Amino acid sequence: MQCKKLLLIEDAVADVHAIRDALAGSRYGGFQVEAVKSCAAGLERLLGTPPHPPADAIVAVVADLFLPDVQGLETFLTLQRAAPQIPILVLCTRQTENVARVAVQRGAQDYLLKERLDSYLLPKALDSMIQRAVVSTALFEEKERARVTLDSIGDAVISSDLVGRVTYLNTVAEAMTGWTLAAAAGHPVEEVLQLIDATTRERVRSPHAAALHDNGTVGLTANCLQIGRDGNEAFIEDSAAPIHDRRGKTTGAVMVFHDVSAIRALSRRNSFLAQHDSLTGLPNRTLLNDRLGQALEQAQRHPEKRLAVLFIDLDGFKSVNDTLGHAVGDLLLQSVAKRLGACVRKSDTVSRQGGDEFVVLLAEISDARDAAAVADKMLQALRTPHRAEQHLLHVTGSIGISTYPEDGADSDLLMNNADLAMFHAKASGRDNYQFFKPTLTARAVKRQDLETGLHRALERQELLLHYQPEIDLDSGAITAVEALPRWFHPQLGLLLPDQFKSIAEDSGVLAQIGRWALAEASGQTRIWKQAGLAPIVIALNVSIQELRTRNFLSNLRHVLDLSEVQPQQLEIEITEMAMMDGSKAVAAVLSALKGMGVRIALADFGTGYSSLRHLRRLPIDVLKLDRSFVAKLTVDDDSARIVNAMVHMGNSLGIRVVAEGVDDREQCILLKKFGCPAAQGIFLSKPLAALEITRLLQGELTARRPLKRREAWISDDRATQVVPKLKSRARAR
Repeated sequence: MQCKKLLLIEDAVADVHAIRDALAGSRYGGFQVEAVKSCAAGLERLLGTPPHPPADAIVAVVADLFLPDVQGLETFLTLQRAAPQIPILVLCTRQTENVARVAVQRGAQDYLLKERLDSYLLPKALDSMIQRAVVSTALFEEKERARVTLDSIGDAVISSDLVGRVTYLNTVAEAMTGWTLAAAAGHPVEEVLQLIDATTRERVRSPHAAALHDNGTVGLTANCLQIGRDGNEAFIEDSAAPIHDRRGKTTGAVMVFHDVSAIRALSRRNSFLAQHDSLTGLPNRTLLNDRLGQALEQAQRHPEKRLAVLFIDLDGFKSVNDTLGHAVGDLLLQSVAKRLGACVRKSDTVSRQGGDEFVVLLAEISDARDAAAVADKMLQALRTPHRAEQHLLHVTGSIGISTYPEDGADSDLLMNNADLAMFHAKASGRDNYQFFKPTLTARAVKRQDLETGLHRALERQELLLHYQPEIDLDSGAITAVEALPRWFHPQLGLLLPDQFKSIAEDSGVLAQIGRWALAEASGQTRIWKQAGLAPIVIALNVSIQELRTRNFLSNLRHVLDLSEVQPQQLEIEITEMAMMDGSKAVAAVLSALKGMGVRIALADFGTGYSSLRHLRRLPIDVLKLDRSFVAKLTVDDDSARIVNAMVHMGNSLGIRVVAEGVDDREQCILLKKFGCPAAQGIFLSKPLAALEITRLLQGELTARRPLKRREAWISDDRATQVVPKLKSRARAR
């Protein structure tokens, strides 16, 4: 049998011997006694001082309360503080028995009179004390394990006695109720755990009381709120069950509950998102279809009622999203959603279908003019620039309108017809609205076919470039060529940009075509160089969508390096509307191009609203006068004066001016008189295939030869004949 190590603190030698003799050969097991004579020595042993290890192996302490260095109750208290886990038996005399009783009250396991130390009583007392300590330790560990477990779970736990007084709260319950265990103990459960119905705000019956009454597990009714001591409210779910003793008798109840506020909020959020767009908060396709179906049912029961569906697509959104990033695009969509919502009544529905598409249901209108008025209001709202971070964004809308009952009797047909009308609005110049017409169906099918074919055109090598020369009006020499994309459609033949450019932009292919055109034109320039032709400037139209592309500059540098084309041979043409974009990113790209040596041309000059301001701000090398002015040059005095002024302005700013759309000789004569350096147009040369341009550059094409100074193709006499006519018409006005 294993010996139990005992620490004896006693200064009386006779008592030490008496205790050793009493424990020797005890039937309660062997005891190994280690004796010290003072409280200080006992502390050293309990706390562990070299060479002695800590008192882990000591199972009990027997101590005289009156020692040389410490007297009375303080002896016990000192030892208890040093080793609270070890049971202590105190020794006393009849005269000091009262002190020993106080020690027992303060935590000593027992006391014995020194006069009664014998071989039966002492071992029995020590063995009982040690056994109780073992049981107490096990019970403490079990309770501690239960406490830690209950404090570690995410649920709150409250227990009560048979009359409903709180006996326990774990830490979660303390946090939720605002009561500590010490404060709540003995209080009625209903006072600590206040429960009300979230709808009626009336008190809910205590689950503890229900569990005790039914002698079984019960749960809270749904929609139950718990009100904390600080007034905070939380939705909870719970269950309560009775507590039984070993004989099955009910002694109390325990309730386990948890906060479900976040879960309920998430459920409501998920329910909302199932019917609403997460970005804008607008009704989504599902909710719109439901409301449209209800509106149609109402309209069918009441023939006098009409409704309209407006399909809205943003013009220019894809460019913003692709180049400035989705974060800016999202801000733009949120701005658009707010503006559209401000244009309708509460009874109407503005929904987002996805991407940059919105659908508006006007649930009750008098006639089609009401829908047109709303569409006008929306177009005006969209035109105002949108602020997104540091960007000022310009977008417009194309709106298609279908009405019930004229354009369809079911939701699918109304939606489809409004969609077709929207595409018609885009084809009609954008920033407008169009009503559905039956003829749009065939047009939509054709557009869809073109869009599908355009996606395959690049991989099937159906695209090609034609080149239109730019002619110096003094020498007649070719100073540059403009690369213009063409699509050789398998069924429709050669298509010009006007026939597929808007489709390319809407379908996201425009930037790909731009990259292809840059590579193709640069490759052709290299061919001309290898053929021994003099270097010539090649001009390319670049959309705002391409300029905003993040890798535009790196791709351009790569193509120029690959084709061995000098940057000075490349001219990038942007439209005046693109220049008015106002984006710092676009201005930075243009500046970078200028720094590389690439020439910047401003096409369609005169059609925008901020030309002069942007001419000073951006690095423009070439101004290309819009063909609308050139077309009226010889028949309209105002157009002639405008062209004359723009030419002189460009010359004074050191910017080369090129007139576009020159269709006859008289226009050439007058442009030269005004001092315009160069021109482009059918009269001078139509766009030609690469082989024809090569021959033209080599001087081998005779059908329409380059204009040479030696041919005296424009005489001063002819020029002086045209200008006086314009002046005389001006005086006649």
